[in-house]
Amino acid sequence: MAYNELLGRIGIWAGVLRGDDPARRTQVAEAAAELDELGYGTLWIGGSPSPDMAQRLLEATERAAVGTSILSIWDHAAPEVAARHAQLTDEHGGRFVLGLGVSHEEKPTGNDYRRDHPLADRPYSAMRSYLDTLDGAPRPVPADRRALAALGPRMLELARTRTLGALPYLVTPEHTAEARDILGADPLLAPELKVVVLPEGGDREAARAVARDYLAMYLGFTNYRNSWLRLGFTEADLENGGSDRLIDALYAIGTPDRIRARIDDFFSAGADHVAVQVVTRHTGTDLPLPEWRTLAEALPLRG
Repeated sequence: MAYNELLGRIGIWAGVLRGDDPARRTQVAEAAAELDELGYGTLWIGGSPSPDMAQRLLEATERAAVGTSILSIWDHAAPEVAARHAQLTDEHGGRFVLGLGVSHEEKPTGNDYRRDHPLADRPYSAMRSYLDTLDGAPRPVPADRRALAALGPRMLELARTRTLGALPYLVTPEHTAEARDILGADPLLAPELKVVVLPEGGDREAARAVARDYLAMYLGFTNYRNSWLRLGFTEADLENGGSDRLIDALYAIGTPDRIRARIDDFFSAGADHVAVQVVTRHTGTDLPLPEWRTLAEALPLRG
């Protein structure tokens, strides 16, 4: 698919790219510009970012695509999103990728849009309705400029028929292979992969502890638990912060060369693009520039 050429093979996924703190926005913009220079194909803004957050990164970069991963359909009304998408497309040459998702039922935002939505308890139907509204906007959001956070078969099928493709989060190469079978050959498949970068001979157990700390929140979410159980993990794997088996499946832990090999596993399984999320003890607050730079030297970012 031609649009894959814009996204590149490897991107960066980071919640800190949201730039929530106005005092740090210059620092975030400078980091985005450096990621662009390093050759990462797409900058994925984690959490439930707004189009305004994407605009700041688009203004800071020249070549990289900028994607929302994901914009929650409960927090942002579809007509407004369609209008902002048109604006960002006109201003930045089509580099904006609208990643959409239904978020987590355990963490309702409290936003009136969700509370008053007639499909609040039917997320799949709500996503279909949202896409219908994007299609019917004065400036429709083209199907090949939007993608879905999709884990299960129904949402993957919706991603196949109504969007550019799927942005699965917290998955394994085995999930990627199953998702490719559902999507077929052409749609985009861009899984996210968490990595903990270690020097040669680094402490793997300490790295697993860092991974567990960050995974803890997700272990409470039904959608991810169901996804892992479908992949063959057991309830025991989901206890006490996650078994070593679960941690090693969901993370790439090790040297940059080891991480590259793990990324290659996703490509072999059918991924078009891998969104790399660097996890450290300070994920969510600090910009992991040293790790981003180190990975850029080891990964095939250009060509």
